[in-house]
Amino acid sequence: MKRSPGFRTHTGIAAALLIALASPASAQSGGDAERSWSELSAQVDSRAGDPEFDYALAIAAIDTGRYGEAIIALQRVLAVQPDNAAARAELARAYAMAGDIDTAREEFATVVDDPSLPDPVRQRFTGFVRQFEEQISGGGSSVSGFVDARVGHDSNVNAATDLTTLTIPLFSFLGPGTLGAGARAQDDEFAELSLGISGVHAVGRQDRIFGSLLGNARENFDVSAFSQESLTATAGYAHSFANRDVISLSAQAQVFALDWDGYRDSVGAILQYTHMTGGGQALTVSTQYNRLNYSGQPLLDADRAAIAIGYVTKNLSASVQGGVEETRRLAGDHYSNWFATASLGAELPLSQRLALVAGGSFDLRRYDAPDPLFLVSRSDERLDLQGGLKVALTRNIFLQPRVTYTRNWSNIALYDYERWTASAGLRFEF
Repeated sequence: MKRSPGFRTHTGIAAALLIALASPASAQSGGDAERSWSELSAQVDSRAGDPEFDYALAIAAIDTGRYGEAIIALQRVLAVQPDNAAARAELARAYAMAGDIDTAREEFATVVDDPSLPDPVRQRFTGFVRQFEEQISGGGSSVSGFVDARVGHDSNVNAATDLTTLTIPLFSFLGPGTLGAGARAQDDEFAELSLGISGVHAVGRQDRIFGSLLGNARENFDVSAFSQESLTATAGYAHSFANRDVISLSAQAQVFALDWDGYRDSVGAILQYTHMTGGGQALTVSTQYNRLNYSGQPLLDADRAAIAIGYVTKNLSASVQGGVEETRRLAGDHYSNWFATASLGAELPLSQRLALVAGGSFDLRRYDAPDPLFLVSRSDERLDLQGGLKVALTRNIFLQPRVTYTRNWSNIALYDYERWTASAGLRFEF
């Protein structure tokens, strides 16, 4: 006589469950699982209520992703055999795979309380309970970061024109004037260090707080006046919806310096909504506001607002952004502008240890009022391109050679320039 699942030994139950719970995938191929489900589901009207049949039907339902049918079948098993630990563990698995981790945790806890369960299996099941509890509490906390060090050459460290003379319309009667060194393109070698750390802490199943700190120092070997340093701090709150979409609100502050002398600081806020489309893809919509303050240059002080739409996959990101930057003093209105930017970036694996990294952006910028020296409103278009390799030396250390190219077209010759860089660096991620 066949024994029903309720009469299996606990050792057999443990072995079967540990295999099943180690991976959601069924031991059967997709075709075999579908055949089993078709054959068994055709007998439901005549055999439902038989614990052995309902257990087999539930396994076939789980293997084919029919978690609702599996839950119903397993509940019939437990109605007849309430002490059937195998059926209760499979019920917990079905609830978990259906997304109901609260009920899954309760069902697993019941299995753990079975006094005849072997200790090694009880410990494993207790681990599952802890995992579910962590998910219920929001996932705990995590910290990640990176350190990136590189050296390279920059053809135009001050992003300036390569002209040596220039006629200023307001003083055209004086003829062409010779540009000083700081207003002409200067090339130099540089060393750059970037580092960042970020953390996330769950305050509930669907709520998290997060923060990050990003620092960068790029020091030119000879033209130190145009060395750049920055520090950016971000802190915020994120809420996840039942459909896995996320809304977040964060505050951000940044200080930016030239040769370690304060040049600009900003404070602002970012509101972002992320819609998960499946398969590791997401759509984002964000809006950002920043208040910009320039040291010793009050005419540049401005309020900046932007809205952006982005698309992200495992290996690709694309976005479009538009906004305005309005100076807070009327005398500086020729610095006010509206802008639109489109960008695309990709990291494409070439082998297990090698990836191609490439990206580009195009920025369109139109200024509100005529420049008081050049007597026309400034109009700029800028193209940025970059390409490189990411070579995995170890699991956490990467070699990254990179080249970049920038071309800024402007109707005011002083701001029309070309620039390229070549560098190599090591990056450590944790």
